[in-house]
This record gives sequence, structure tokens and C-alpha cells, in this order.
Amino acid sequence: MSQRSCGTNYLSWALDYLGMDERLCAYLTTPYREITVELPLLRKNGIVVFKGYRVQHNHARGPFKGGIRYHPEMNLAHAHALAELMTWKTALVNIPFGGAKGGITCDPAALDEVEREMLTKLYTRRMANLFGPESDIPAPDMGTGPQEMAWIYDAYSGYTSGHHPGVVTGKPLQLGGSIGRIEATGRGVSLVTKWAAEALNMSFPDVTVAIQGFGNVGVHTARYLKQVGCRIIAVSDVDGALYNQAGLDIEAVRKTCEEKKISVNQALDYGDSIKQDELLALDVAILIPAAIGDAIHEDNAPKVKARLIVEAANMPITHEGERILTSNGITIIPDIMANAGGVTVSYLEWIQNRSGLIWNLEEVEKKTDHILYQAWCALCRRRQNELSYRQAAYLIAVERVAQSSALRGYI
Repeated sequence: MSQRSCGTNYLSWALDYLGMDERLCAYLTTPYREITVELPLLRKNGIVVFKGYRVQHNHARGPFKGGIRYHPEMNLAHAHALAELMTWKTALVNIPFGGAKGGITCDPAALDEVEREMLTKLYTRRMANLFGPESDIPAPDMGTGPQEMAWIYDAYSGYTSGHHPGVVTGKPLQLGGSIGRIEATGRGVSLVTKWAAEALNMSFPDVTVAIQGFGNVGVHTARYLKQVGCRIIAVSDVDGALYNQAGLDIEAVRKTCEEKKISVNQALDYGDSIKQDELLALDVAILIPAAIGDAIHEDNAPKVKARLIVEAANMPITHEGERILTSNGITIIPDIMANAGGVTVSYLEWIQNRSGLIWNLEEVEKKTDHILYQAWCALCRRRQNELSYRQAAYLIAVERVAQSSALRGYI
């Protein structure tokens, strides 16, 4: 089942549970706007035409908010599914944004820095009439980071002949970015993981964890979980996984991979090389998919032994995979709660840009923790009658978006 269909299923279920008109499903799944643009880029071997996308899903609760993804498999359908997910994520953590997502079908690793800058600024110019601090606010996603956000900020400011740092979040600190933004998603994942583990009466320290994905989110998740006493016994990247039952030295593995430009499964001074599927099947307390969508599906879900799965990635479990995991008694914390730390700190960056305030790390983390903990408490309160965490999350988010839509006269 596609990611988009899976989200629609939970939306339809939530509307029925809340006693709302099923016809609302069409409104809440239909995006406000979908844009596809052609991006001709002059490269050394001639002109290559890339495709760019932006899907604005819903803005009943505030400006559209969502990342920019550079990936070879990026397309309009992916943008739609991720934009809708962002609508529910911002509603669940109760920050005043709607949902959007965009990106370019490209392999960023195959572009040099000049080409990435040219492509990013061309994309921004194509979308400039949509972007704005009060209308649509992009952020980093897979394949993009602070540098791409700086280029978006520059191109948009040139388009509008003004200074508008609030048009994009995840910027470098020197251009109005917020301290704590780079590690925000991973830190948020670690907080939610700890709360969920405590709810399951797991005893700290020495809770065992396996993390699929060793990019920005995976690295920071591992780092913060280790600080609270978890034993990270396996991590992976696109090429394979590294396993050490005694626990991995996360900083040493990260540093070795960066300095030697190798995959994690080649850092054999710190553990043994295993396959991706072997990582998913490890006998651990907590499994954290922090890489790609649909990583856990009907074929490998029966092999999962973890008691708790925390979705650091967006939509890492298929509908059928989730059915199998749930039937096996495995608790799942949904992506819209687990990885909301990133958009939460983006919200705080946006506030600082709009107000002229500059908060230190302690202030940013305190405000982030408060927002996430309030969302977590609301989620736990809503879990009644044996509802799953995902069901409870969708009930909260859908109800908030539907109420705002009704008050504004959209429905």
C-alpha cells in the first residue's frame, strides 16, 4: 500500500471515530495547491532539465510549512504524501502552521556546489510567488541543509528586494538560523523515545537500541540516547550496518566514517558488519527507523523482535507491516510525534526572525521540550479504549485541523 493511501486510511478512520462527515476526507486529503516546474540547468555536458515540486496541503491553522527534498526518487506523489503528513504533525504538536513539502528530482551528490546553488536559486525563483514568511516557509529535508536554505533566503530576498529571514528555517546561524536546529530532530526523537520507554516500564540505563540510518537524525538520536544510558548496539547507512552487542562508540564511528569517507559497515574497529535486514531483526528493546520510507513491510515485519519502534523517519512502516507489528504486540510511536522536534525548532527560529529576538541554546531547548512534552501528554491522554499511539495522534491532529477549517468557513 502506498504511503499516501496509508495516511488516507488513518484519516478516514479518525473522521469516523470522531463522528465527522466522511465527505470531509476529500477536503482533508486534497491539497490546496500542487506545482510542478521545469528547471533547466547549464552543466558542463550541456543543459539538463530537472523537475521541481511544491505541494501546499492545508493552511487552516497557519502558513504552509515543510521541507525541500533533493532525491532521485522525489516526485509529486511523494510531495503530496509528505505535505499531508506535515499538516498532521504541526497540528499534533500544536504549532500554528499548515503542511507543505517540495523538492527536486535529482541526486545532490552528483552536483557540484555551483550547480547546487544555481539549481536551488532557480527553484526558488520559480516558487517565489508562493514562498513568504506568512504564506509558505520551507526548511531542510533529505538532501538539503543550511547551505541550501541560505541560497533560498538569498534568492527570495533578491526577488522581493527586501530582507526576509523568516521565509525559510534551518538557515546558518550567521543568517538568522536558530541555535539547536541542526540536532533538533534527533534530539526530539531521543526525548520521545525515553518517554515511550518509560511508559513501557523499561529500566534505564542499558536499554538496547538499534538505529536504521546514520545521517543527521540518526547520529544525533544515537548521541542523545547514549547520554541517558541507552546502549546503541547497531547503526546503519545505505551500504550496510555495524553491530556491537557491548555498545558502539557513536562519536568514534561517526568521526571515522567522516575522516575516511567510508560507510558505517566498514568501521570494523568498532563492530562487525551486518546487513540492513539483520539490523531490523536484532533482539533489542528499541528499534528506530531513521532512514527511508517503507523500510519495514510485510516481508520483514514478522522478523522484528523489538518491543518499541520509534519512527524517526517519515512513514518508515507500511500499512501491512504495521498490522503485523501490532498483532505481535510491538508498540509504535508514529512519525508525526517522534520526529516533530525539527519543525518545532523551525517554529522557534521563525518566531525569532519575526520578532528580532535571539534565544540561547538553553532557552531553545526549554521551549522545545515544553512543546513536545505537552504534545506527548495530550497523546497519552487520548489513548483510551486500547487505541494505538498513531490512532490517538491522528484523532488529535484531524480534530484540530477540522475545527480550524470550520471556523474559517472552509467546510
